[in-house]
Amino acid sequence: MNLENIAVILVNPEESRNVGAVCRAMANCGLSDLRIVGKKESFDDEHVRRLAIHACSIWENAVFYDSITSASSDCALSAGTTRRRGKKRKGKLLLPEEFSDLAGKITGTAGSPGAKVAAVFGNERTGLLDEELQECTMGVTIPSSDGFPSLNLSHAVQIISYHLFRQQQTVSPGYSPVNLERLETTIKTISSSLQKTGFFKIAGKNDMEIFWRSILSRSALSEGEATRIEKIFSKIAGLFEKHTNPI
Repeated sequence: MNLENIAVILVNPEESRNVGAVCRAMANCGLSDLRIVGKKESFDDEHVRRLAIHACSIWENAVFYDSITSASSDCALSAGTTRRRGKKRKGKLLLPEEFSDLAGKITGTAGSPGAKVAAVFGNERTGLLDEELQECTMGVTIPSSDGFPSLNLSHAVQIISYHLFRQQQTVSPGYSPVNLERLETTIKTISSSLQKTGFFKIAGKNDMEIFWRSILSRSALSEGEATRIEKIFSKIAGLFEKHTNPI
């Protein structure tokens, strides 16, 4: 596990003190890449620093974005944390230890190549909304009591960060997996090729892309593998057109 390749993304957090507590939780586990969906001026700098204590550098270096998609575009995988299940809630949700094991295989080690992985945390009041979780490639859940299931934001970050910290010795796959921005080219190639064959109607394209994004991000594709998949689906579409429109 290369902890430098772990990004923590907070989605529109409301409480400045929680952001400070998140910084401290990250520092406890050797993490430093904090990304926030929102505007920096929305937070009280003094309140953040009061809870961050000696982890203020994480706050000072935090980068702000307008969406989860943009915040995670350089990552090979983005995992949204949620306690709720449902049709639009990613289906299978990994446990923290399962997520950290997968992240360890992707992020590499300090001396080996790897790719970035994002852990995404929702707003304190609502958690990740359905549409926000859809921007992530997979879901992670932290088991808690049915009688009081909601975790404080910084506590959730602490639990996930701890499991990632404990995976530091995981062996790297030996290459750098493609990031989500690059993976979009593969996903668009697959969906457009399938559409050309009549596999689905235009209305089903979005669901198909979500499906492939979830599967392929977990696979941690190399550049060569992504390119080969694109060639396979493009050839399928070409052969279909050739046989349906013979000269």
